[in-house]
Amino acid sequence: MYQGKTLCAVVPAYNEEKLLDRVVLTMPAFVDHIVVVNDKSADSTASVALSLRERDGRVILLNHEENQGVGGAIATGYKWARDHAIDMAVVMAGDGQMDPEDLPVLLDPVALEGVDYSKGNRLSHHEAYDLMPKARFFGNAILSFLTKIASGYWHIADSQTGYTVISLKALRAIDWDKMYKRYGQPNDILVRLNVEDMRVRDAPIRPVYNIGEKSGFKPSQVLWPISRLLIKMFAWRLWKKYMIRDAHPLFLFIVFGVFLFAMGFLSFLRLLYLWTSQGQMPEITLIVFLFSVTLGLQSFLFGIWMDMDINKSLR
Repeated sequence: MYQGKTLCAVVPAYNEEKLLDRVVLTMPAFVDHIVVVNDKSADSTASVALSLRERDGRVILLNHEENQGVGGAIATGYKWARDHAIDMAVVMAGDGQMDPEDLPVLLDPVALEGVDYSKGNRLSHHEAYDLMPKARFFGNAILSFLTKIASGYWHIADSQTGYTVISLKALRAIDWDKMYKRYGQPNDILVRLNVEDMRVRDAPIRPVYNIGEKSGFKPSQVLWPISRLLIKMFAWRLWKKYMIRDAHPLFLFIVFGVFLFAMGFLSFLRLLYLWTSQGQMPEITLIVFLFSVTLGLQSFLFGIWMDMDINKSLR
């Protein structure tokens, strides 16, 4: 137990036969359960987990019959923690990139201060730029900014970190069967937590790389799918939180802003076509373009400002 609360570590593992033992054997003694979720690995991950269970009785092995991705593995571990009424669940990836020494920094906000979700922030570390691969660093920075908009948690950064602690209250509030199961899982869960008015806090952690892990993160293949997911989840959050549950005017401000932006974009295309084909730029079309973009930007930003103000209490 930690600070009088039960704690389990969810360890999503896919082809982690080489590093899984390091994760389990360095797990702090205050962790009550170590839930290893084998995501249908093609190597001997399951066998390694079984041998570790003989050495450490805290180990619990859950096997997926089909590969579900890291998000799916985390969801399986979360559901186990929820069903067993575990007070807190921490995600410790099977590739050894979560330093156990950082765990108390993540646990204390949830255990002692009533925070519902605590997440690591590698970008705040003074060596982050030097330790993180540059493509991952800049890709992370872009997705973190987009996640601020989509989730409403403007005080958080490093949206892609998987080193997190979640409370039993939050475990019971989220439908884990609907959570995104691939690399966008950390972004998806933040949006869902905001809809449920859960308090989220960043905790500074040290980036860990080059310990033998194999990353499937490729910015060219991840940035667009996650960006598309964030657009979808942003629209869902606005509808769910500010229309269905509250009927808040900020919903109208943002929708109106997007509509005017669309008008401005169409006007710009018309201007571009007429200028290139006929060498002229109609004044009416130019006025519509400038009016739509200016008013649309103002409306959208005002809606975002209202969203930021409403979510201050969720820090």
